[in-house]
Amino acid sequence: MYKITLNDVGFSYNSQKVLVNIGFVAEPGDFICLLGPSGCGKSTLLRLLAGLEKTGTGEIFINEKPILGPGLDRGVVFQDYSLFPWMTARENIVIALEQAFPEKSRRELSGIAAEYLDLVGLQEAYDKLPKELSGGMRQRAAIALVFAINSPVLLMDEPFGALDAITRAHLQDLLLNLWAQNGANRKTILFVTHDVDEALLLASKIVIMTLNPGMVKRIIPVDQPRPRNRQDLYTDTNFQTLRSEVMGLLNETIIRELDAGQISRSNGELI
Repeated sequence: MYKITLNDVGFSYNSQKVLVNIGFVAEPGDFICLLGPSGCGKSTLLRLLAGLEKTGTGEIFINEKPILGPGLDRGVVFQDYSLFPWMTARENIVIALEQAFPEKSRRELSGIAAEYLDLVGLQEAYDKLPKELSGGMRQRAAIALVFAINSPVLLMDEPFGALDAITRAHLQDLLLNLWAQNGANRKTILFVTHDVDEALLLASKIVIMTLNPGMVKRIIPVDQPRPRNRQDLYTDTNFQTLRSEVMGLLNETIIRELDAGQISRSNGELI
């Protein structure tokens, strides 16, 4: 069970503040969705959690230990697939598994890779190179890879954004099943999305972020019972109330930015 604590985290790119005063706790087994307008620093925050960037201010801890770099305790799915182009789908997973499970034989690891490619519907793609796969198939292969590694923490940056609606729903269900089947030892997941309904379906908490610079506007618990039904998102009164609250907070942020842009234009400044 892994707990993640962010204390007053800030990050700047050159002189531009990207994140300021980010502070929240992901309790062991939490499924946290990060919501906010484009450019608010959600992906940057995931890179900090992955250890691929260093905080400018504040600290991030996993089980009371500071993050000093990447580690096998964190599986990451980015929007750009993260596959080696010269390796087949299965080879991409096997090479990652060799790092996670050095005691297993290559034959065992190949079997694990095939199992997870099957789970995401890529039975026919074992021996295909990434260039031979569609964008959605490459993303599914990347998701199979991170599932196979079985890290206790998953960091997912819009992992289903490139997928068609049916495949997206299938992988949402698969992710929830894999998360739930561990019972008291559930993974801790931080998941970036722009889709409010996806967040309501998946999350135990929703962290809403503001823009310029990115800050935490509100943390909303999603206490609806599981398993959740997609139809409930449109018919259940509690879900509708939550959805209206989340949409209202997001709209406040967007309207504030539009108003700020209008003021800048009226002053003759570059936006």
